[in-house]
Amino acid sequence: MAEGTLVMLAAGGTGGHLFPAEALSHALHARGIRVVLMTDTRAAEYAGHFPAEAVHAVPAATPSGRSPLKMAGAVLELAKGTFAARAIIKRVQPAVLVGFGGYPTVPPVLGASLAGVKTIIHEQNAVMGRANRFLAGRAAAIATGFAEVGGITEALKAKCRHVGNPVRPAVLEAASLDYSRPGEGEIRLLVFGGSQGARVMADIVPPALQLLTPAERARLVITQQARSEDHARVTGLYGELGVRCEVAPFFKDLPARMAQAHLVIGRSGASTVAELTVIGRPAILVPLPGSLDQDQAANAAFLERAGGAKRILQPDFTPQRLAAELSAMIAQPAGLTSMAANAKSAGIPDAAERLADLVIATAHSQN
Repeated sequence: MAEGTLVMLAAGGTGGHLFPAEALSHALHARGIRVVLMTDTRAAEYAGHFPAEAVHAVPAATPSGRSPLKMAGAVLELAKGTFAARAIIKRVQPAVLVGFGGYPTVPPVLGASLAGVKTIIHEQNAVMGRANRFLAGRAAAIATGFAEVGGITEALKAKCRHVGNPVRPAVLEAASLDYSRPGEGEIRLLVFGGSQGARVMADIVPPALQLLTPAERARLVITQQARSEDHARVTGLYGELGVRCEVAPFFKDLPARMAQAHLVIGRSGASTVAELTVIGRPAILVPLPGSLDQDQAANAAFLERAGGAKRILQPDFTPQRLAAELSAMIAQPAGLTSMAANAKSAGIPDAAERLADLVIATAHSQN
């Protein structure tokens, strides 16, 4: 691929989709390749700092729920987005379009296909999502975040290339910090749940610490993401317990805080699991329930099999269960050190470079 060639990335919806796209953009820029982003109108306002020379927004929607009227409306919105994407792609003329999953990438990938532009889809999770399953037949290649991905037919496996989940430069920087064994000193906990998980962490983690002994609590230092409406009760209980804490709705420097932690408690989105493995930190993972694909449960199972995490399904995530796990970890800190090493051994820090290689190879392929 010649220097100055243009690649279009398609990502939207959440940071979980935008983060790997951002990482790929940095890798392509380092090779002299130009990048533009296509996203949905909802995510466009968050993409202002995305490393691309232009951001194009097109309509998108998620066809879900039982209402036929809402389903028809979503399909119509996706159709509008597809034709809008096709017009932009024909004008911009990228060599390749890379989609990062979720329904916001359906219009760009379909639009590219209609415009005769090669496409790659990247599947972050250990189970292929519905949008990517819908698009997979049109893609020239399927890049995967995990070596084994459920929901992929035998016919599509020939298109799959395991590259890992690209992580942002801030994560690679944080990965340079070695894990410090807690020993007999303080144990730093990082607790976060993302937009759909902070509430359950606020409900469970403080009461779990209440069940620990005073000596166990005295060793803990908590950094916790909590929604604004939960902030007072979380900090209030920690204050009553004498637990050192920092509580905020959002942390801009989450990778750095992850690197400083002895243990992470959080959800198991693909980006979180990728960051835990690249940085090399042990975790207690609570998959987001209710997903049709159960992708987070599969992501957490992967890291648990690798020995880098303990998976607790949300119905089992009680103050009593969490207190028991924490008590055991505090008593045997060497176990945390082993989990950290196991997590790091499962990481793919050069995933962005691997995906960039696939983008270039696809652009040069004749089919």
